[in-house]
Amino acid sequence: MASTKLSFKRMDSVAETMPDALRQSRYQMKRCFQRYVSKGRRLLKNQQLMEELERSLDDKVEKEKLVEGFLGYIICSTQEAVVLPPFVAFAVRMNPGIWEYVKVHADDLSVEGITPSEYLKFKETLYDEKWAKDDNSLEVDFGALDLSTPRLTLPSSIGNGMQFVSKFMSSKLNGKPESMKPLLDYLLTLNYRGEKLMVNDTIDTVNKLQTALLLAEVFVSGLPKFTPYLKFEQRFQEWGLEKGWGENAERCKETLNFLSEVLQAPDPINMEKFFSRVPSIFNIVVFSIHGYFGQEKVLGLPDTGGQVVYILDQVRSMEEELLQRIKLQGLHITPKILVLTRLIPDSKGTKCNVELEPVENTKYSHILRVPFKTEDGKDLRQWVSRFDIYPYLERYAQDASTKILDILEGKPDLIIGNYTDGNLVASLMSSKLGVTQGTIAHALEKTKYEDSDTKWRELDQKYHFSCQFTADMIAMNTTDFIITSTYQEIAGRSVY
Repeated sequence: MASTKLSFKRMDSVAETMPDALRQSRYQMKRCFQRYVSKGRRLLKNQQLMEELERSLDDKVEKEKLVEGFLGYIICSTQEAVVLPPFVAFAVRMNPGIWEYVKVHADDLSVEGITPSEYLKFKETLYDEKWAKDDNSLEVDFGALDLSTPRLTLPSSIGNGMQFVSKFMSSKLNGKPESMKPLLDYLLTLNYRGEKLMVNDTIDTVNKLQTALLLAEVFVSGLPKFTPYLKFEQRFQEWGLEKGWGENAERCKETLNFLSEVLQAPDPINMEKFFSRVPSIFNIVVFSIHGYFGQEKVLGLPDTGGQVVYILDQVRSMEEELLQRIKLQGLHITPKILVLTRLIPDSKGTKCNVELEPVENTKYSHILRVPFKTEDGKDLRQWVSRFDIYPYLERYAQDASTKILDILEGKPDLIIGNYTDGNLVASLMSSKLGVTQGTIAHALEKTKYEDSDTKWRELDQKYHFSCQFTADMIAMNTTDFIITSTYQEIAGRSVY
């Protein structure tokens, strides 16, 4: 559908504007909606909706006018529609991240806005009417469990989570010492294996922190900009400041200034600049469990493909980034990255039976393989499909946690999950250890198998979608942040 200039404004709702649009082409739209309901109950995708619309119009000029007009725009923006004669319920996405739901009566073309819950019940009626009409059926509202979390509501915020968080944090800080205390408390927790970073316990008030920052910034301003931190470390410690501000005088001055600006007059730009330099991440764990995860002779084996290449590429990039940041922070710390996957004794000639394997072209990254256990505690020897591994994951999370704590000699600073199984285990472990969690949200099965959300019962015996979709919901709602490769994975494609 070609782009067209429409009078529709963001503040207008579909439920408010659609009735007038239907009245303007009442005869043609009655024919169209009769076609929608003529075949009884069904789920119509966008392409089917557009085809039925065009077939109901005989006059070519009238057809072009209607399709290019506001009604065509609404139907083009509809992802799917549920037909329960005489009603047709539309799920409309006029803008990325913004959905509206309306139902239209096919006989009189009356329009009514409905809630997402009402739309989902409408949809469920197609497949299980008894459940849909059961007032006691289980309905979980995850949003109600986390009222304190800031929410992105504007399409322009999609994919810009860091900027949004910086704005939110800045709005909570008003420049008064009492509002800045949580920031100081956070800085006082920074350490590496018990060794303080950035500030020590002698700075126990915001005023003391501001004084220390002022003294330190004036001092480093008088030094040659490439003076190594070690040359003035003792002076910093006298003011209650520890290493981590930068590798040299110039870098330290910039970081000190960013924090001083935040404490004086909080703004998102300096907030983001400062936190980008805070030394808090040194050890990372990445879970990618299913398939044959290895570096050679694995591609093409069951459940093994692009996700292996993707994770290994990301690990190499993360190690490079960690090393660069640690250097700029003026620290002498060796980072570690562990990719947790499954150890498979019957490995088909691969190295998937090797417990610890260095990641090629890295210095400090390894693949750590932990076996699945049977009910009697023995290692499961053979490969298991990604659809059948859910009974093993809780025990796997416990066993993997023990191995990780041993190799890292403590907790990781960040846990990242990949795919449903990896994200579920990451959720279990991050919750247990109190560690920041990231979720990689791509290659989710719900998008691969058409109508798998509504036909899950008939597919469940083979694919166990009930387990998978539940695991995805748990991970998405427990994670601290979500990683995607493209804008479309978050918001879908553009309307046109």
